[in-house]
Amino acid sequence: MHVHPRDAAPTGPAVPGVPEAPATRILLADDHALVRRGVRLILDGEPDLTVVAEAGDGVEAVAKARIERPDLVILDVAMPRLTGVQAARELSRLQPDLRILMLTMYDNEQYFFEALKAGAVGYVLKSVADRDLVEACRSAMRDEPFLYPGAVNALIRNYLDRAGPGGRIITDREEQILKLVAEGHSSKEIADLLVISAKTVERHRANLLNKLGLRDRLALTRYAIRAGLIQA
Repeated sequence: MHVHPRDAAPTGPAVPGVPEAPATRILLADDHALVRRGVRLILDGEPDLTVVAEAGDGVEAVAKARIERPDLVILDVAMPRLTGVQAARELSRLQPDLRILMLTMYDNEQYFFEALKAGAVGYVLKSVADRDLVEACRSAMRDEPFLYPGAVNALIRNYLDRAGPGGRIITDREEQILKLVAEGHSSKEIADLLVISAKTVERHRANLLNKLGLRDRLALTRYAIRAGLIQA
């Protein structure tokens, strides 16, 4: 995770006989032409980055991404017709391998979390784009998240709020039920083992799915393996 990016090292001379990697192809979407011009100057000044298309709103961004098939899309959060977050959702669905960065003037936790949920791998503030954007693009192409310091603080606060005073997201009882569900026990079997009702088991399981942001039993099992509750 890059929080305090440094200037990238010079690429150095090409090695004879070794082809240079192609430049990252970027689609830039912002409803202000002046912003696009400034950002394009930053990006096109780098040998490994090139802007291949521009869009003035979210709908145009999605349409141009279909045609140009860029490696990376940079989306302004606030745009007409489709916002950057809405466009990111659509692009993530249409092109799952596409990397997405959000470029915004808003240091706003809600926008930040919505962007992450929509599939963005980085969140860059326009006020420091000249410092952060190039490294954010390179991080995205390495499949590494790029978060500005305020976003890191927001993530930590969000985790602590969910975890509660004890520093844990789930309760001891929920952890017991998670382990038993992952081991393949039915709700009735778990109820008998813990001397509670099957309805209570189902309620705990629903709470687990909600707290952990998971969808089904298989996802719970994978979580239990990562948490060391059961062995793979």
